[in-house]
Amino acid sequence: MNSKTAIRLAAILFVAIAMTATMIEMRRKEQPLQESSVPSLQPTMDPLRSTLRRCQQMGEAAATDADCLATWARSRDRFLGKPTTSELPSNTGGQE
Repeated sequence: MNSKTAIRLAAILFVAIAMTATMIEMRRKEQPLQESSVPSLQPTMDPLRSTLRRCQQMGEAAATDADCLATWARSRDRFLGKPTTSELPSNTGGQE
């Protein structure tokens, strides 16, 4: 075996090892995560969402509906991270 053949064989072996390592790494990244935290954080039935859907279907009439206006306010507060009336801290006024 002359040196030219040995160099070619070594180059082919190097490329084969590099391709194998690349394939293993790509498969490792393709596997989906087993735990997904997003669905567990969402309740199965959100009454606010169903009310918002109803208001959406009402069209322009929803702009004058008191229930829809209150629902939009609750949705906006939840989106902005403001506490709702049930989450507000009780006012002790510093009196004990």
